[in-house]
Formats: sequence, structure tokens, C-alpha cells
Amino acid sequence: MITILGPTASGKTRVAAALAASFIGEGQPAEIVSADSRQLYRRMDIGTGKDLADYRVGDICVPLHMTDTQEPGTRYDLYQYQRDATAAIADIKRRGALPILCGGSGLYIEAVLRGYALSPVPQNPQLRQQLEGRSLKQLTDMLAELKRQNGSAMHNTTDVDSAQRAIRAIEIETYNRDTPTERRHIQAADSLVVGIGIDRDERRRKISRRLDDRLREGMVEEVRSLLDEGIRSDDLIYYGLEYRYVTEYLLGHSTFQEMHDRLETAIHQFAKRQMTWFRGMERRGTHIHWIDAAMPMADKLSEIRRLYRDYKS
Repeated sequence: MITILGPTASGKTRVAAALAASFIGEGQPAEIVSADSRQLYRRMDIGTGKDLADYRVGDICVPLHMTDTQEPGTRYDLYQYQRDATAAIADIKRRGALPILCGGSGLYIEAVLRGYALSPVPQNPQLRQQLEGRSLKQLTDMLAELKRQNGSAMHNTTDVDSAQRAIRAIEIETYNRDTPTERRHIQAADSLVVGIGIDRDERRRKISRRLDDRLREGMVEEVRSLLDEGIRSDDLIYYGLEYRYVTEYLLGHSTFQEMHDRLETAIHQFAKRQMTWFRGMERRGTHIHWIDAAMPMADKLSEIRRLYRDYKS
């Protein structure tokens, strides 16, 4: 198995798709398993940056898993992702194809690679009522203390960027602390891990340009259509970043320019936190082979395939 990770705007999806296509073109089937916590949702395309056209490389259409599997408004947690992604990877291997895990959601990637022992956690209405109205800082401080008590590496700030997400993380950590459950044990994945590293200034430039492109492509209209079909605004805000800020704009809580500027800043901060998570993965024992995003695609593919040959030998 090969894992391709990197911060937003690093070009990791194109690399993974081109890599899979290169194997397919030589007769070795390869399929991509998405590790993006929001691309799971149908009709949330522009805001999540699905870029489905990237999976068609020349005449080859690369098979894709863990995308467009959930309806907007539903909550799909880490336990469910680990269960479904692990099953998808096992199925790909059974059919003799090469799984390529690709994404930027570090917690989701690490749950698969390290085989986190997880259990389904029900909602706790009483706890949620107690936490209602607390600020994000108060919630994240409470979460940090629970993580300390549990010795938990989950729920980094990359994945807890709203009060709703923080409350859910507290709910999970509280459940794990107080409930003696027999947890599932997933075998750690045997994978070469490649990171697409991008210069910070170039990353910032690409993020800003991509945000403008997505707004021109109809990101506001996409969110409006979700609201019009009955998706609750709180549920869209829960998904964070583009869906949070555009929803707040459509609710009249900000001007278009305020939405744009706040969202741009939030995405830059998110990319920085992604890199912090990846560095944490390295400290926790995951060896990430970093390659430069500025390299020509052919050179990237050549280097990854060389790493993979060495990894298998």
C-alpha cells in the first residue's frame, strides 16, 4: 500500500491519481482511497475541492473509494471512517489491486495507518446540554485535560475547529474515560508514506488563488442549494471552513468580503495545522518520505516508484 499525504493546495490528489494511472497503464491495477473528512458528502463538491476530473488521467479513469458515500447533514465520525476505509483497502487487496490512501485529514490517515483502537460512541444529551454556550477556547481547554487523562493522541486542533466539533470530541473522550468497553483492534497498515511538501509562500499563494477560483465556480451557490434542500445551517457550519463561513454569510452574519477574508485566513491556518499534525505523526513513529511539490510530475512519480520498490524489497 502507498499513502500520499500533504497540506491543502499541495497537489497531492493529482500526484496520487497520476501514480495510480501509471501502475494501471503497466497492467497493475491501482485504486485510490480518499482520506478527506468532508469529501465523503454528496453534493458538497466545490467547497471540499473534490476535483473529480483529476481522477481521469488521459484515457484512464482511476477507481476512487470513500467519496460521495454520505448525505449532507449526517455526521460521519472517525470510527466509521476507519471501519469503512479499512474494509475498502482489504477489498482492493483481495482483488489484486494496489491501494493508494490519499488525503490531508491527518487524524483519519493515522487511524488507518496505526490501527487506532476505536469504539462507536453514542451521543450524550446531558453532557451536550452542560457544554452548550461555552466558548471554543473553554471547550478546547476541557478537551486537552480529557486527552491528558486518557493519554489520547486524537482530536488535534486540525479536526476541532468549531464548538460543535469540540463538543463531539469531548463526548468521545469522556465516553472512553468513563466506559469500560472492549475496543476493536485494527491491524496497523503496512504502507509506504509519501508527503508532498510545498513551500509556505507558494502554499499561501495557491490557497488564495484557489479560494477565488472556487467562489467564481459557484461555491456560494452550492451552499445555498444545500440550505434550500433543507440541510440545517448548524449542520453545514459543523463541517467547518468553506461551509461554515459561506453559511454564516448567507445567514447575513457577514458581508461577502468579510466572509472571503475570514475564510482565507482560516484555510491558511488549517494548512499550518495540517503540517503540525504530520510532524506529530513523524514523532509518533510514522516515517514520511517528503518530496517537493515543485518537482515535475514525471520526477515525482519516478521518485515515489523508486521509494516503493525499495520499500517492498
